[in-house]
Amino acid sequence: MILNSARSGWHDAFYMPWDSTMAHSLELAELECSVQKTAKRINANHAAHQALAGYIQQAIDTLRRDVRDFGHWMYNPLANNDHRESAEALVFAGAMSRIARMTAKKAERAEYVARGVLYRYRRMHQGGQSSALDPLSSPEAFRAALLDVYGVHLSSEQWTREWVPFIQACFDVCNDIDKMALAPVAVVVNQMMEAAA
Repeated sequence: MILNSARSGWHDAFYMPWDSTMAHSLELAELECSVQKTAKRINANHAAHQALAGYIQQAIDTLRRDVRDFGHWMYNPLANNDHRESAEALVFAGAMSRIARMTAKKAERAEYVARGVLYRYRRMHQGGQSSALDPLSSPEAFRAALLDVYGVHLSSEQWTREWVPFIQACFDVCNDIDKMALAPVAVVVNQMMEAAA
């Protein structure tokens, strides 16, 4: 395990260097557990990885469940739909709490906007270094994606007044939750890096 950042540490703590990652994931999906096979090549590197991963996983377990689910959706290679749904609900609720008023009709569409923003945020931060470009940075691309994926039509009229503040609130919430999720992992990663130095 190479400890570059809390984001890559989170990912690597759940990434198991088996002979085949897909075979291992399939096994987890089918059996809901991992089965030791003699064909797997387990060595000292594997044991060291597991030991480091345990410290990071322990730090992750200190998080509130919804914050932990957000982190899993962002960085865990074995993230699932439950993690995604929990993260989407958390982002939507957080963004709604930052907006003064919204009609019920607009709030129905806002839930899908929050999902779209989480998708964008995840794509921008995957890989651990937060250096990817926003895949839907233009309003046209974002509206087209929401229509294509969810069947939600957002009018381009008054876009800046109607949706930009809510979209920014969603990004702010994503950033705040991300920092909250990564904080205990960053502490452990920093301690490990200091111990290795």
